[in-house]
Amino acid sequence: MTGTYRIDDATLSYKDFGAGLPVVFLHPTPLDGDYWRPMVAELDGNRAIVPDFRGHGASELGSTLPVGGFPRVPDAPVLTMAQLAKDAFALLDQLGVQSAVFVGCSIGGYVLLELWRQDPHRMRGLAFVCSKPQPDAEPALVKRAENIARVLAEGVAGFFDTMSQTLTGATARQKRPANVAEVRARMTLTAEAVVAVQAGLATRPDSVPTVRTITVPVLSIAGGEDSAIAPSDMEAFREAPGGCESHVIPDAGHFAAFEQPHTVAGLLGPWLDQFKA
Repeated sequence: MTGTYRIDDATLSYKDFGAGLPVVFLHPTPLDGDYWRPMVAELDGNRAIVPDFRGHGASELGSTLPVGGFPRVPDAPVLTMAQLAKDAFALLDQLGVQSAVFVGCSIGGYVLLELWRQDPHRMRGLAFVCSKPQPDAEPALVKRAENIARVLAEGVAGFFDTMSQTLTGATARQKRPANVAEVRARMTLTAEAVVAVQAGLATRPDSVPTVRTITVPVLSIAGGEDSAIAPSDMEAFREAPGGCESHVIPDAGHFAAFEQPHTVAGLLGPWLDQFKA
């Protein structure tokens, strides 16, 4: 089922299908919820709740995002992790889901950490795919500002062309080049949305201390060919007191669950079984 819901000044889209354990899947940017489709198709016994973040896919960005939070681009709207977490909980409220397991890739993982800070009692487990708890370091902050300037000057096409190449792993580019075209086709954000997302990523908080408070099971899946998040970054999840199961897929890039859905499903499926007992 595809549905919509209204929060603040935006109409947001989601998909809700299957039956069983509620699992919320939060996608990476600049893709949308369709990122998870190949992998979710291989998982049984789960109710998959797959929203499009605001500004992504069929979800509106809204016109009242805060401005001024990213000092390097002071006039940029900022799509904060707190807003995205608020949106996710509002969806669960609409669906009548009191608690769920959450899976997040990249920015989706950053939102998981914010969700935990806001209401940990609604989270039965957290799975991170190619995500990390550390904030942007100085080189990344510089790059965010450069990305914003590029998009404002040139539009989104060149920026998305670059992202589809650099974030897809080398193995997928060589053996499954159609993956790159499919990924590129899912990058449909407007320039305003890209700016807001880049500013939001730049201003996300340090979540390393948050990891040390996670008392539910954690799953960490890293891509050995991920140019954005190194497997060593994800080792910080081992500090979670609820326990962390960690894996590295050597020949996967940043979009691991799309590049290798069978492999990621093979790791995620057995981990989810513990919540079905």
